[in-house]
Amino acid sequence: MIELRPFDSIGAANHGWLDAHHHFSFGNYHDPARTNWGRLRVWNDDTIAAKSGFPPHPHNDMEIITYVRKGAITHRDSLGNTGRTEAGDVQVMSAGTGIQHAEYNLEDEETTLFQIWILPDRRGEQPGWGARPFPRGDRAGRFVPLASGMAGDEDALPINADARVLGATLKAGDTVTYPTQPGRHAYLVPATGRIRVGEVEANARDGVAITGLDAISVTALEDAELVLVDAA
Repeated sequence: MIELRPFDSIGAANHGWLDAHHHFSFGNYHDPARTNWGRLRVWNDDTIAAKSGFPPHPHNDMEIITYVRKGAITHRDSLGNTGRTEAGDVQVMSAGTGIQHAEYNLEDEETTLFQIWILPDRRGEQPGWGARPFPRGDRAGRFVPLASGMAGDEDALPINADARVLGATLKAGDTVTYPTQPGRHAYLVPATGRIRVGEVEANARDGVAITGLDAISVTALEDAELVLVDAA
């Protein structure tokens, strides 16, 4: 199954400083048909105004991956971690038994990002945070694991879930194939560009929900930057 979820069909909430779009039920947006996709629980497409952000707030028992598309986000948490994650880079927070954090856009321009929440395999794990650069050029023509709890992904940021978050960049006309399993749940969003998955075409920021396949073949109809979640 390949299901297109157009950007203009997903949830939205504009708070002034934050223009948020929700691929799955979140906050005041609830769609019983879009509460999760396997272990993938949240995919938010956020635009954060300059010199603003999320004040300190708590989380527990969730794997939270932030993929910065433009600008940068500055993280602070109750464990004493601080860091600035720039466009193209990734940060991961394992909320575990509990963590409080703040995320601020301290830049002079707006920041755009995807925030992805994945349900952990086990509750009550030790909380933690990490970030690292993933140069877009290293992902040219192939999917690269960015965050993962699966075997063989030692170069990815670790998460406590049977899932991986991958990134790829494609030139117009190029095709990339990702092997999966019919019982898993894949969710693909082009950060930029127009793509085709099987017979389905998707524009930038559309969601593509995929299950029941042995492999996912993606062709770029325009230069494209892709983010893919493969989850149990």
